[in-house]
Amino acid sequence: MDFFDTMSDKEALSLNALTLAYIGDAVHSLYIRRKLVGELDVKPYVLHRLASDTVKASAQAALAEKLSSELTETELSVYHRGRNGSPHHKAKNQSASDYRKATGFEAVLGYLYLTGQKERLLQILETKL
Repeated sequence: MDFFDTMSDKEALSLNALTLAYIGDAVHSLYIRRKLVGELDVKPYVLHRLASDTVKASAQAALAEKLSSELTETELSVYHRGRNGSPHHKAKNQSASDYRKATGFEAVLGYLYLTGQKERLLQILETKL
């Protein structure tokens, strides 16, 4: 599989929701890091701190709440699967509720990335709190 290959909806939806969240976490992190590098000329430790503040569970949970009414039926289904998934570890320095919402948010990002829905993915990634 090539880095830019996409999956069909059926293939992506057949993946475990936590697998979608795993990919979505990477997509969100890379998007934020790329955005910061393009906008700021600061030392890497500052970039890391800014990126961490944006991709932490509480920030992702707030975005999920803001976007919940704007998600398509399929996206909402993926979000619920991710939110209700059973992670094998506990949230670090985050509430369990925020962690679950963030996992749902990441699952949606993973689904959109894997299915090649670039415009929709960017629309969600560019949402401001």
